[in-house]
Amino acid sequence: MGLNLDDKKAVVAEVSAQVANAQTIAVAEYRGIEVGDLTVLRAKAREAGVYLRVLKNTLVRRAIAETPFAGLSDQLTGPLIYGISEDPVSAAKVLNDFAKGNDKLVLKAGSYAGKTLDKAGVQALASIPSREELLATLLGVMQAPVSGFACAMAALAKKREEEAAA
Repeated sequence: MGLNLDDKKAVVAEVSAQVANAQTIAVAEYRGIEVGDLTVLRAKAREAGVYLRVLKNTLVRRAIAETPFAGLSDQLTGPLIYGISEDPVSAAKVLNDFAKGNDKLVLKAGSYAGKTLDKAGVQALASIPSREELLATLLGVMQAPVSGFACAMAALAKKREEEAAA
């Protein structure tokens, strides 16, 4: 059953609100995917904080008009699922990771920082480590000199104890 005008306005308003806070939109074609697989994809998207929804392309075109994502409207054809995220890589990562294990989900396009991305661009964006991974790496790099110094001091203390005992 189709949506009436009020429902369409509500969907456009909801998507516009998500797009207003978003940094990335990733789009994939989901033709032939089973309901159970789609449920798994939605659960992964929720865990990653990604707004994931199947929407009418015309309604999305209206929601992204006059936004940095407006260039994406040429790519919006066919049965599409939209991933919208505030994190720069989450939407692309969720859809790309799921597409690796399910050949019926095909990445189609995306948009990041006002630039429209093709399939390869979305995959490249998905390969970037997340903010948390980058922070963990940075913390490890920052702790390495301190822990190295502590190990060296412990080894020196142990050596002096052995020399004193001998």
